[in-house]
Amino acid sequence: MSFSLPFKYITAEELAGWIKSKPSSELKELAVVDVRDSDFVGGNIVSAMNYPSDTFHATVDELVKKLANVPKVVFHCALSQARGPKAARIYAETRNHQLSNPSTAQEIYVLREGFSGFQAKYRHDPELIEKFNKYYHD
Repeated sequence: MSFSLPFKYITAEELAGWIKSKPSSELKELAVVDVRDSDFVGGNIVSAMNYPSDTFHATVDELVKKLANVPKVVFHCALSQARGPKAARIYAETRNHQLSNPSTAQEIYVLREGFSGFQAKYRHDPELIEKFNKYYHD
């Protein structure tokens, strides 16, 4: 029996390219969902929505509705080893259950190396990272 994940992995470079290729007014094609909890302080990817993992089950229905017509959704946590992939799986399962015939096909991704990897490369780029405070990351 083989098991396939309901998401793909994306690198920091790929995500940075997607974000930079779209004017902020057109970011409706891409949603970034940050599932960090109290570790969300100290910076985030520009336009990321914070849906903390500790309350994710309670808010995932709302998130599925909110992102129903967004073609690409990227999940991440600090390292994207546990919380990010788990949230992406829960989101995919909820979306499949809620939207039996979705009007928009959606690709679901998990950011490889999470926010830690992303900020290490792009912390000085205001097009990619906002509210950055190195106190939380060094």
